[in-house]
Amino acid sequence: MGVRVDVRRHAQTRREFCQRVCQAASLAAVGTIVGGCGGSPTAPSDIGSALPVVSGSRVNSRTTVNVGAGSPLASTGGKALVQAGAVNFLVTRTGTSAFVALTAICTHQQCTVANFSGTVFVCPCHGSEYDTSGAVVRGPAGSPLRPFTTDFADPLLTING
Repeated sequence: MGVRVDVRRHAQTRREFCQRVCQAASLAAVGTIVGGCGGSPTAPSDIGSALPVVSGSRVNSRTTVNVGAGSPLASTGGKALVQAGAVNFLVTRTGTSAFVALTAICTHQQCTVANFSGTVFVCPCHGSEYDTSGAVVRGPAGSPLRPFTTDFADPLLTING
């Protein structure tokens, strides 16, 4: 007496098994790819907090900002992202009438540096860190942020450049 095997049932089970294995392999591959998006060595672990944004007016390569009493730049130590059209500056008030203005464009891959953590400006794209003078504190950026000269005639700050 022979053993009767239902060939159709066996083929269907094998087909379902192969489909499930392929689905699992696909999900594992997607998980690896997605995991790689945020897990690179240059991915920022702490991008800090967003800087307050201050609007400025731009005329002939000069940006003017009103630094009134309600401005985040009103007191020494204040920091802000100054936006004037397509131009962005990182501005720190360092004294009664002294300011440091830096380009807000990261020297690594030209992302806008718009965050601050502890004592450094942080690029939210790859985690480059710059001190308030623009020097690189932590890469991947290899070059400092470009500084601009400033003039202050209370309450107007002018960024030249």
